[in-house]
Amino acid sequence: MTKRTLPAVSVGRPITGINCNPLPRALDRWNPGVHAAESDADRSISIYDVIGYDYWSGDGVTAKRIAAALRNMGEGPVTVNINSPGGDMFEGLAIYNLLREHPGQVTVKVLGLAASAASVIAMAGDTVQIARAGFFMVHNAWVVAVGNRNDLAEFAEWLEPFDRAMADVYAARTGASLEAMLKIMDAETWIGGSEAIEQGFADELLPSDQVEK
Repeated sequence: MTKRTLPAVSVGRPITGINCNPLPRALDRWNPGVHAAESDADRSISIYDVIGYDYWSGDGVTAKRIAAALRNMGEGPVTVNINSPGGDMFEGLAIYNLLREHPGQVTVKVLGLAASAASVIAMAGDTVQIARAGFFMVHNAWVVAVGNRNDLAEFAEWLEPFDRAMADVYAARTGASLEAMLKIMDAETWIGGSEAIEQGFADELLPSDQVEK
């Protein structure tokens, strides 16, 4: 499936005082040691960390870094290797849009985990491959917010359009309805390799010899 048919997504931050963080459950299930066994460093981008700047470790994958990598590679094909527990939704949407707009062929390889914001990034691939033991995880936007009950009610209302935007991307990729995608996001759904192909989140399995720990 070509990414050209997928919708663009707004990446504005209308809510001040809210931070996006990876879910603790996703961090627990993420193995940071899973990497591509072989890759052409000149034509590949590795997303092996949380999405967005990690204030604790100083690492993280940002849209700024991905944009610089794409500029250096030019307009040719690019491979994006993903093993990430997710993170900042807005950074993830920005990276998704950068890959979607890249003029060359984009191949996404889910080596271990593409959770939360990383699952949205994966949807930008013209071809999406996933390890047989790999996983997608989709869920609603998860935030840390401070305020009284009226503030929190307003935050929840403001977050709804972003959940729908992510569901729209999943629906466009899989061919499922928007309502079906919103339902599995409400349930925080983990989708294994073969099941991801059956449901349309991925196109094919990744050959096992392309993954190492």
